[in-house]
Amino acid sequence: MSQDIQTTAEAVEAEALPRQVDTHAKGCGENGVKPLPDAVTRKAMKQKSAAEWAYERLILYIQNFEEQLDNEHEVAMGFAGNETGVLRIEGLGYFDPDIVTFYGTDASGGRMQLIQHVSQLNVALRALPIPREDIEPRRIGFQLAAELEQSE
Repeated sequence: MSQDIQTTAEAVEAEALPRQVDTHAKGCGENGVKPLPDAVTRKAMKQKSAAEWAYERLILYIQNFEEQLDNEHEVAMGFAGNETGVLRIEGLGYFDPDIVTFYGTDASGGRMQLIQHVSQLNVALRALPIPREDIEPRRIGFQLAAELEQSE
């Protein structure tokens, strides 16, 4: 049990700051968590809708996943429980207060959009081979993170 003593201001600040904790087995991903970007911490969590808060965290997860990919793969989402397959992520958005939307293409190149309530949010990130060898893999996580920094 911790015996740390906090001032009221420290306690309120600690409650308002988002936390992320990730642990991986040795050799199975990165250990350690990067500091959250200013764009995520600029606005207090209590001032964000569930959709906005989910959107920001998804951007960070996608960006981290892409950092671990080679130049022959890009990020996609897998689906469970139906025949939908995968969605190659090309965009991400939210509709306040509680809807998150993924834009992209399916395995055959057809346009696809997933609209999901934040209470049902369940995203499996997958690495898919890029569709053609003559193009560079798209890194949507880095583009989304840059747009997040420019917002507000």
